[in-house]
Amino acid sequence: MTGPGNAGIDSASALSVLRRIASTRPAQPAGERCEMCAEPIAEAHQHVVDLESRSLLCTCRPCYLLFTDSSAHLRYRSVPDRYLSFEPFELGQAQWDELEIPVGLAFFFFNSALGRTAAFYPSPAGATESELSLDAWASVQAANPAITMLTPDTEALLIRSPGPDRERADCHLVPIDACYELVGRLRRVWKGFDGGQESRQELAGFFDRISSRSRPAPAPAAADPEGRHG
Repeated sequence: MTGPGNAGIDSASALSVLRRIASTRPAQPAGERCEMCAEPIAEAHQHVVDLESRSLLCTCRPCYLLFTDSSAHLRYRSVPDRYLSFEPFELGQAQWDELEIPVGLAFFFFNSALGRTAAFYPSPAGATESELSLDAWASVQAANPAITMLTPDTEALLIRSPGPDRERADCHLVPIDACYELVGRLRRVWKGFDGGQESRQELAGFFDRISSRSRPAPAPAAADPEGRHG
């Protein structure tokens, strides 16, 4: 028969066993997880756009591949990894002023739910939408027909206006998540109305990186007098 003293020894032994089990149990993997299936994902991962909420979801590769067909009628769209540069890009200071963007940088994408191009610019509050003049944007497209190759919802035109250190505007076609990454970087260092020196350095470094990844955009197909495309 087990006495009170033995019961105390047994309880202590059981507690010791539980502690050993807890200490040897594999730890849950740290880091981010796919927002669709909850699988662990690397720090560098791909994204999917929720077309209803306009939010970006971090995804694993299998979930990303489910939504790569842009012709399918789905709520989600995978963000492609395409970087293009447009040179020359025709946009003078007067045209930029007509777009009514209060700073010298903005990104533009076609919002399929609204059926129009939307414009956002960085600010201390993050990505801020601009009331884009459709006539002003139409004139930019007319001067640069190649930019119409933009994929709706998932790609954006990142445009830096002419400035004191640049005679011409810069324009790159980039994944839309790259634009939000840039806005987040600028928000962390933003000072004053125009962002300050540190934000300008961050912006210059970002454009250097996307310039190194970009390839020249192909010329738009031209129609001949009989209606055939070149």
